[in-house]
Amino acid sequence: MSSLLATLVDLLMKSAIVAFILNEVRGAVLAVPVLYGMYQAGGTLMAIWIGFCSLAGIGLSVVVPLVIDKKYRLRERLLARVKPA
Repeated sequence: MSSLLATLVDLLMKSAIVAFILNEVRGAVLAVPVLYGMYQAGGTLMAIWIGFCSLAGIGLSVVVPLVIDKKYRLRERLLARVKPA
């Protein structure tokens, strides 16, 4: 039973990674209108600031989860808890 649970947790973690990648592709697609808007505005300071803030938000949504996962090693802890010793 424990190996079945470990397999299910591993499958869940892999599907979460795929979902994370798809979310980042979505973020890249959503960044295109921001960049195009900056181009249309002629690069004014306000357009550059709004574009920077929008793209920084997208970047933080990528970096923060990776840093938290690396710092606390959540995946290894979860798998170690489920897999038999």
